[in-house]
Amino acid sequence: MTYSPPEENTLGVILGRGRRREADATRRVIRAATPLRSSLGIGFIGVGAVIVAGLLAVYGIVWMVAQWNNYPDPLIALAAWVVLVVVGVTAVLVSRSIVGELPHWMFALFLLGLAITIALDFYAIWPLNDIGQSATASVAAGAALLVVVVVRRATDILLSAIAIGLVFAVCIVLNSTITAETIAPQITTLALAVVPAVIGVVLVRGFRRLVQVELDRVLVQSTVSAPRFAVGMMASEELARLDLAAEELLDAVSTGRTKLPLDPKTASVAASLATELRLHLIEGRRETWLYHAITESDLLGKAVTLIDKGSLAGLLDPQQRDGLLSSVWLLINDSAKSAPRTVQIAVGPVTESVDTGYGRKITIPIVLTITGMGRSKVDPATWEALRKIGQYSDSTQNSSLQVQIACLVDNPADQ
Repeated sequence: MTYSPPEENTLGVILGRGRRREADATRRVIRAATPLRSSLGIGFIGVGAVIVAGLLAVYGIVWMVAQWNNYPDPLIALAAWVVLVVVGVTAVLVSRSIVGELPHWMFALFLLGLAITIALDFYAIWPLNDIGQSATASVAAGAALLVVVVVRRATDILLSAIAIGLVFAVCIVLNSTITAETIAPQITTLALAVVPAVIGVVLVRGFRRLVQVELDRVLVQSTVSAPRFAVGMMASEELARLDLAAEELLDAVSTGRTKLPLDPKTASVAASLATELRLHLIEGRRETWLYHAITESDLLGKAVTLIDKGSLAGLLDPQQRDGLLSSVWLLINDSAKSAPRTVQIAVGPVTESVDTGYGRKITIPIVLTITGMGRSKVDPATWEALRKIGQYSDSTQNSSLQVQIACLVDNPADQ
């Protein structure tokens, strides 16, 4: 058969078109979410940081006016404040209008403006020989790092704050007279220049971690209502893309755009597409909701090991699944704050059949082995979540907490 270039690349064009559609959809989602991201969460933290920096600036301006007559050249101190206000207002406007990180060159200009402010302020108060009592604009310059705390990496803000602190410390030692009476104002001024930025970084990092953890949990929680065997979220996206490619290839054959019989290269690619589809469908008959909940979670995937050779976790009802997932989540969620923890979940084998008032059920033993924590450190909410799964008992073995649960589930043979 005569080879034609359009037919050779049919599947490649289809797959490329599918990827472009996914990329376009992703960009639409990002654009739709951007206003929410700007108005909620981090956006509010940014507004709060600007307000704090503004209040410290107002205090500094009032203090400068109060000691105006003490300056050898008060216009230099005023120039320092003019530079700081221009830099601060510009940074606020730019940071509120961009999406993502502040570009490096803009951040460099921002730091240059702060450096000029500190230099002018120190030059104005140097003859007074008391930086702790006289510094105004330079202190506000350190707090001005709060303006960009949500649009730059934490490392950048911390390094800048440390640099400002070192400048203050060196100048205080060189210029000010350190005595028992004067050391307190010097330390207070140094702290006002450094601590606000550090606190801002801690708050932003904590909030971002909280949001990431909660989003991760929301995504994983969706597996509670999944069928006993199913493909995961990631596999579902890939399966949808492969399904689209197969449909468009079949459409190309039915409309005559791709001639039959297929040329060897197109036939080989189509066979690969069919193989990928079969593999995804086979995986969906072996992997349970619990497997996907663990592997597709950034938090659980790093700390949880699953042993479920019989895929028995799929027999748990939604309430039992929610209890198991919640208890495991609570056990490791705060592990970053203390010693690292790992959780091993061993499911099965089936032990006995029990006749209950709701019919005969089978008992699936579930054993949770938690390393890195004792019983006293378990959150009370964890025990409440474990009760949703079934009757449980706990013990401590080899510095590890072990929880044994007897989970009653419907017998799949009766369904």
